[in-house]
Amino acid sequence: MATSRGVRLAQVGLMVNSVLAIIKLAAGVLGNSYALVADAVESLADLFSSLVVWRGIAIAQRGENEAYPFGYGKAEAVASAVVGLMLVAAALGIGAEAVREIRTPHHAPAPFTLLVLIGVVAVKEGLFRFVLKGAEDIGSGAVAADAWHHRSDAITSLAAFIGISVALVGGSGWESADDVAALLASGIILFNGSRILRPAVDELMDRAPVGSLLLAADQAARAVPGVLAIEKLRGRKHGRNYYLDLHVQADPALPLRDAHILSGMVKTAIRTALPSVANVLVHMEPFEP
Repeated sequence: MATSRGVRLAQVGLMVNSVLAIIKLAAGVLGNSYALVADAVESLADLFSSLVVWRGIAIAQRGENEAYPFGYGKAEAVASAVVGLMLVAAALGIGAEAVREIRTPHHAPAPFTLLVLIGVVAVKEGLFRFVLKGAEDIGSGAVAADAWHHRSDAITSLAAFIGISVALVGGSGWESADDVAALLASGIILFNGSRILRPAVDELMDRAPVGSLLLAADQAARAVPGVLAIEKLRGRKHGRNYYLDLHVQADPALPLRDAHILSGMVKTAIRTALPSVANVLVHMEPFEP
């Protein structure tokens, strides 16, 4: 169910970005606005990112097999990383072209481009909120990355609106305000790209979970009767789930069968307390004060 919803959210973004990219590119070329053209490039990046997220979610839902015993969950992190890199690349390209446009004399943008941007900002901000809510519901980092890509597009559209407004109100000599807006937008895109890229790389590098997850797992394990100490509790994120391993110390005289049962109780306790934990590897040790 969560995977199907994630795919639907990516499909919605795909359709919306396709339409907006065409509208903004046409308006930017006809209306002589590089900020709007840059905004269209951002929508095209959104288009490809939605395709990447869609494919990443489809791969991540595959089950475990002999070649991939932990499943394909990290495909979502790969998709997020690709989206982040696409944003960084788009930002650098837009910024370089904006600097070139600033140094080149040209006409002011056409007034009708403002109407186009008002509609674009409203649509993209609404899409951001809709997709982000869905990402939070299903716990998908890839879908969340796609949502922030929509917010990035809304911000660049707003920056383009401000730049074009300044160029039109200022008149002669202010034509480059449109290009300055594109340059500022590139900085915002770069920030959002790094914001998406960082957690994706953390997951791919198996960084320890942040927040209270490990603390909650430790408390759940210690609450099991027979557990005398916990050590070496480690975890990593794999797609939407977490995998944990820990050392449990128990009575040295405990029979092997009972120690095995106790390890199963610890695993059950942790997974009951933390539904996002897919598996727990428990290593039993004799208690040493």
